[in-house]
This record gives sequence, C-alpha cells and structure tokens, in this order.
Amino acid sequence: MARTSAGRRRANGRPSRGEPDRIIEAALTLIATEGWRNVSLAAIAAAAQLPVLQVYRIFRSKQAILAGLSRKVDEIVLTEPPPAEADERPRDRLFDLLMRRFDALQPYKPGLDVLRRELPGDPATALCAGTSLLRSMRWMLEAADIPTAGLRGAIAVKLACAAYLSAMRVWQRDDSADLARTMSALDSRLRRIERWISPARSRRRSGDEPLPA
Repeated sequence: MARTSAGRRRANGRPSRGEPDRIIEAALTLIATEGWRNVSLAAIAAAAQLPVLQVYRIFRSKQAILAGLSRKVDEIVLTEPPPAEADERPRDRLFDLLMRRFDALQPYKPGLDVLRRELPGDPATALCAGTSLLRSMRWMLEAADIPTAGLRGAIAVKLACAAYLSAMRVWQRDDSADLARTMSALDSRLRRIERWISPARSRRRSGDEPLPA
C-alpha cells in the first residue's frame, strides 16, 4: 500500500524529499545482515518501501548507493563546519571535520564493517568507493583551508585518505560513547602527515623548514 501511494505521488519521476536517505538506510541495514554480495536492488527497494523503478531513478546501482552515502556524509559535515579559531592548526581543523564524519557514520557502522571485509573481493566496487573517498577527502581538506591543488595537494589528499582509513579501523572496534580511541588514533595519524597538510604560509609562520619540491 505504501509503495502504491508513493508511486502516485511522483508523476514527474523526480525523487521526493527523503527518498535517497531511505534507500541508503535500507541498503546499509540489509548489508549488515545479508552481506554486500547477497543484497539485491529489489530487496533494497522493498526495505525502503519504494517501487524498484523509483530506486532506479535515484540510484542506478548498488555502487551508486554507496556513493550517495558518501555525498550525504559530506553534506552533513560541510553544512555547519566547526568555526576556525585563532591560531588553529590546519591539522586540528581537519581532525574536527573527520571526527564529524565518524559521528555521521555511526548509525551505519554494522553495514560498513561488512563492506570493509567484503569489498576487497569486489575490485570494481572497491575502485568506486576509493574514488568517492578521494573526492570526500579533497572537500574535507578544502574545508580545513588546506590547499589541494598541484602535486603537493594530490599527495595531501592521498595521505589524508590513508590516515582516515587507518583511524576507521579503530573506529569500527570503538564502542565508547566519546570515541576516545578513535580520536587518539586519528590525532596520531594526522600528526604523522602534518608537514604535508600544513599550508606554506603556516609553515613559514612556525619557522618550519620548507619541504622539498
């Protein structure tokens, strides 16, 4: 009944507000219990109480649903990024942004844990997920006022991805209310790459030696 009435609301075929979120949540819930390979788009549509055609109009594949989750989290983090403080290090601002990502992903942790285990066996999906992550990290660095242009920027993006993924492995096992273990791991990993994520002007102010070209 819900699917029938939903279909009547969309004569123009455009998604109504909230449908992408329903599809993403249904997909991650099913992935957590059934596994990535076993979940079909039809099952996701049924769980989201939407016609298969409407799911097709919004997300053309399961990989597109994962990309949709990445965009959703990006928007949550970027909607109200933490305000910059005086003399704040770029590393500290990036830390705040990445912890906001973990907070936003918390409801999807069981499904993401399954994806972490299964995606290495699905190279095409792993490649799509990696592309989405690189795009997300570029936006996180930009929001932290860390340049992403040129060779140095590309290196900074990739190092930020590596630091984030390493901290995510800790986050998957972190059941504490304040995510203290995750915060400690992320801080440690960002410190290791700080010389690559500090804008040149910040390095000059602090008296650091310039990095080799």
